[in-house]
Amino acid sequence: MNSFTYRNPVKLIFGKDSVQQLKNEVPNYGTKILIVYGGGSIKKNGLYDQVTGILKELNAEIFELSGVEPNPRISSVRKGVDICKKEGIEFVLAIGGGSVIDCTKAIVAGAKYEGDAWDIVLKKVQVKEALPFGTVLTIAATGSEMNSGSVITNLETKEKYSWGSPLTYPAFSILDPQNTFSVPLNQTIYGMVDMMSHVYEQYFHQTENSPLQDRMCEGVLQTVIETAPKLIEDLNNYELRETILYSGTIALNGYLSMGVASDWATHNIEHAVSAVHDIPHAGGLAILFPNWMEHTMHERIERFVQLAVRVWGVDPAGKSNEEIAREGIEKLREFWKSLGAPSRLADYNIGEDSIPLITEKAMAKGEFGNFKKLNSEDVTAILKASL
Repeated sequence: MNSFTYRNPVKLIFGKDSVQQLKNEVPNYGTKILIVYGGGSIKKNGLYDQVTGILKELNAEIFELSGVEPNPRISSVRKGVDICKKEGIEFVLAIGGGSVIDCTKAIVAGAKYEGDAWDIVLKKVQVKEALPFGTVLTIAATGSEMNSGSVITNLETKEKYSWGSPLTYPAFSILDPQNTFSVPLNQTIYGMVDMMSHVYEQYFHQTENSPLQDRMCEGVLQTVIETAPKLIEDLNNYELRETILYSGTIALNGYLSMGVASDWATHNIEHAVSAVHDIPHAGGLAILFPNWMEHTMHERIERFVQLAVRVWGVDPAGKSNEEIAREGIEKLREFWKSLGAPSRLADYNIGEDSIPLITEKAMAKGEFGNFKKLNSEDVTAILKASL
């Protein structure tokens, strides 16, 4: 196990009707509030009226940024930054899923920076100050509600990068499973693929002696695997939504990666795919991850064997390590397909002609991945296997 220091300052407020806690939290930060949200589903399900009603009770002056995209764009970040600077915003409230929260993180950092917020995403500058912000989560997926990371897309340059800062943790995050009832089936599926992918990125590492980390990762995966088929048949089941909502948070709040060097190569490839084609992030992960596994399993095949046996219930009797590993990978592929996730790039009309550009975007910062360092030949091979 590697030495580590862990700190997570997010105040997590979880449970039924927890949005009422805004009354206690928001007054700590000011009265000039920017609310950030996406395509308007929060207006259809009543959450918008609920939140703005509470803010009005607090005599807050409310400003709005709506229309944040599923792959949040730097153009939306810039709009939010402009509002913050022009109106003297004191606090930002993200109401939505990971995309809205990621966009908000870039806004609060950009609001305290004199240059273009894209400089922050490119890591050309270090974040030295940020506005405080909170979240009201509406979808179980990214874990952005309890971490400091963000992913932003620049459609003009076809670039999509992750970044983060110790100053971009939410002050608080409110998680009410009731607010996820209106999430449609496809987005519910994508969310569960996303959180499983986050666990995989932390599970596949080269660090020795990680028995507790392994068991925690396996526990989250088993919980999602057991819950997901039930949830897609009963989208308004509170207990199932509750379990998945908490799973998404635990999957990426830093608990699972303490003491290990996580991989994140598959996410980097997917960022390149969706930067070029603007597809759903988790849809890309569902396609790429099994193929990344097949490409890299011989780097440390015992981890794939352990996963196959412990999580997927593969019987190892009379089988080679490679056979056990491949059976586990195939079970993952079959599971995601059974939920309704895509399995080939062709499902998004992405063909071989796109591979050179996607590879170029993926390799923009050089070789990547901690489990196995990937070069351009590796990326091309994984993409071709994913067609």
